[in-house]
Order: sequence, then C-alpha cells, then structure tokens
Amino acid sequence: MTNKNNKTEVSGLPENMSQVTLAIVFLDIINSTKFVQKHGAKKAAAWFQVHDKLARSLVYRHNGREIDRSDGFMLSFYNLGDAIQFALKYQETIPYKVPFDSRIGIHWTNIIEIQQEDKYTSVGAKSVELEGIGKATAARCMSICQEKQVLLTKAAYLKFKSMLNAQSYISKSTRTALVGLYQFKGVKNPQEIYAIGNSIEVLQPPPSGGKVKRIGGAKKIRSRARDRKFWEWIWWFNLRGSIICFLMALYILWPAIFDPNVRRGSEMQEYFWWADYINDFLFEANKKIEKISKFITDHYFK
Repeated sequence: MTNKNNKTEVSGLPENMSQVTLAIVFLDIINSTKFVQKHGAKKAAAWFQVHDKLARSLVYRHNGREIDRSDGFMLSFYNLGDAIQFALKYQETIPYKVPFDSRIGIHWTNIIEIQQEDKYTSVGAKSVELEGIGKATAARCMSICQEKQVLLTKAAYLKFKSMLNAQSYISKSTRTALVGLYQFKGVKNPQEIYAIGNSIEVLQPPPSGGKVKRIGGAKKIRSRARDRKFWEWIWWFNLRGSIICFLMALYILWPAIFDPNVRRGSEMQEYFWWADYINDFLFEANKKIEKISKFITDHYFK
C-alpha cells in the first residue's frame, strides 16, 4: 500500500499507477554465479534460502518492501532512515552468517509505482512494480559497491542529512564520506556517490565498473582521530616510532659508514664496503652540478 505522505498527485495516470517518493535499495550477492558453479545448485540453493530468510526478516523489521529478487533483492522504503538502517544492519550481521558477501546501493527518488492486477500476479507477475530512471540510478550505484559496502547517491545523502531525526537511525561510530564523481551509463548527469559505514575499510572509493566510469574524487578516505580504535592507535604510533628510530640510527651511523678511515679501522668495512661507491658517485655528481652552475652563471648572468 502506498504511503500517502510520499504520494504526488499526477494527472493522466491510470488508476493502478501513482507517483511516489521513496528509497530504492538494490542488494546484490557478489559472485553468486561462481558460488553456484563451485558448490552445485543444491548446496547453493540451500544457502541462498538461508540468506533470503535473514534478509527478509530485516526488511520486515525496517518497514521495507520486496519488489523483486534475482541474485539479490530490489527493495523500496518510504522512509530513507529505515532503508539506511536496514542496509547497515544487514552488512553488520548477515555476511558473517553466510559464505558470501553482498553490496548495497541506495537512491532517493520520485518514481512511478504500479499496482498489478490480480489476473497478472496469479501467473507470476510482481504485485508492485517501479518504473523510472531512479531505478537505473540505484542499480548503477550498487554495481560499483565493494564487498560489505553501502553506497548512497547524492539525492539519498542530502535527504538523509536533512532529516531532523537522522542520527536516530545510525550509531555514533557511523560515518559518511564522499567517495567520488561517477558517470552512470543511461543517466545524463554525473553522480556524486557517498559511502556510509562503521569502519574505514567500507568507506574507500570504489573503482569504475562495467556501466559506471569514475571521473574524479579522493583516492583514499583516511580515518579521523576520533574514529580510530585502540589497535589503530597502536599501529599509528608504532609506524611513526619506527620511522623516527630509523632516522636517528641513520643520523648516528652516517659519519661512521661513509668515512673510510673510521670504517676501515673497525669491522664495519666488511658490511659497508659499498659506501665508497656511493661517495664516489656523490662526489662526481657534485662536480658536474658545480660545472653546470658555473656555465650558466658565466653565460647568462654576466
């Protein structure tokens, strides 16, 4: 049933059609065909049923609707917050209960909603269908997702940011990031794409896909200090500490390594014999630089 708050009156539409504003969510099981080839149809079908039951349970709990299913789902939500909460909860739980990963793309759009007649649904037609460019946009957004990633179109991102109760749908650790500008096949204008998630790994910019070309944007999304976990801080200090120790050791040992008199008077010559070649190279390079500098000075500055 269509939510009246999301419905827009449009003249000239048949009785079974209406224009609505909603979130379209595409969920795709990554490499599902390879999974079937590897494990066989029987085992794959059993795992897909496990996945679908878990996913449908989440859809129901977050007030969504299943529009279509293939190797994933096309879903719709009248409330964008419900759609985002569903997607994040899905990626936090379900991939760890099944032997494959999924990706999710979300778009907020005006679209034509079609209520099919009973005589068609009785022979297999879907009870509700969606038609409009927004469906293609959501599908393209999903197609560039990496594993365990949730991507939002600019329309979905701006709508979510404008919601007064947006924070009630996400945890304090949830972060969004602009991952780039992409050109979707079949969509006129380039699209800004945003990632949303609870770890820095799922916020990384995805590359171009088969029907999507990456135009620009940051190559890497860096973690913010307030978002770093304890082990990330340990890694951060260890890396910088190691660099500082290396530079200090180099500063202390440099004179001994590159001074032949000091080196040959100790056992260091056996290990740092190559230092003489570096010294000779630097000496010759310095002579050439001085010669070039003198030539330029004599011919152009006198």
